[in-house]
Amino acid sequence: MQGDDEHATQIAVITGAGAGIGRAAARALGRAGFDIALLGRNEDRLKDAAQELAAHSIRTLVIPVDVSQADAVEQAAIQIEAELGPITVWANCAGATVVGQVAVLSAKDIQRATEVTYLGSVNGTLAALKHMRRRGHGAIINLDLAPSLRGLPLQAAENGARAALRGFCESLRPELLHDADRIRVVMVDLPAINTPRYGWTRNLTGKRLKPVGPVYEPEVAAEAICRAAFTTSRSISIGPSTTLSAIWRLLGPGCREARLAEHAIRPSLKKPLPTKPQRMTCFTPRPEPLAPTGLLMKKPGVWTAPSPFL
Repeated sequence: MQGDDEHATQIAVITGAGAGIGRAAARALGRAGFDIALLGRNEDRLKDAAQELAAHSIRTLVIPVDVSQADAVEQAAIQIEAELGPITVWANCAGATVVGQVAVLSAKDIQRATEVTYLGSVNGTLAALKHMRRRGHGAIINLDLAPSLRGLPLQAAENGARAALRGFCESLRPELLHDADRIRVVMVDLPAINTPRYGWTRNLTGKRLKPVGPVYEPEVAAEAICRAAFTTSRSISIGPSTTLSAIWRLLGPGCREARLAEHAIRPSLKKPLPTKPQRMTCFTPRPEPLAPTGLLMKKPGVWTAPSPFL
């Protein structure tokens, strides 16, 4: 188990594994034959996810950690290698954001969203690289926005963090090629996913959030992450509109921005929030147990898309 044999039991590390996409990815990679290290801030949710996996004879390791803390992430990687075995896949699924017009965002909110979404993924990537390079192989999976969701108004914090992560990975790949490491860095481009984040995201709009475009279940994202663990592609995209959206962004950025200004803000919002103030969950995890799937599919008028891949 502790050797360098690629055909021994595979170890996958998943950040943000307590709920949403991370928890669904843990199930998918567990079914694919991986033992799973579950990282996240809420220990109770991680233990609940581990119990699910253990029922299917999947070995797990629960490590409560804030991914924005680089030293803590590195210590988690050391613990995983010592207790589970060599890390072969690392999936950065943790994220945090704040939604609202840039004029009302605080520097503190943007900093926290950047620390978790961008630096959290960078910290995970660096920790994975340190251990994978000893063996010269592995897969690092990061999440990105589908082209149709990039540049949406009210989403500046997440768009900035995801764009930074995209550029980081684009610079990292040729460095790995130069060093002849067989370590793959794969981006999974995600459309709107029905996770609990629409209920816990820091929301400064005064209205309930509503996804833009087709909505997919978290198991679809998890399937893409599982495929990314084995693919030789640089990215995996979900949804039929991805290619058209990329062409539209290249050919008509001015027209796209004008259309977003006119049509994209209102569809992103629903009825006003209750008068009770919303908890600031950008900084602290929600205490209650949460499943991968959110509540969007219980709302009328929300279309559940099938599971296409490009």
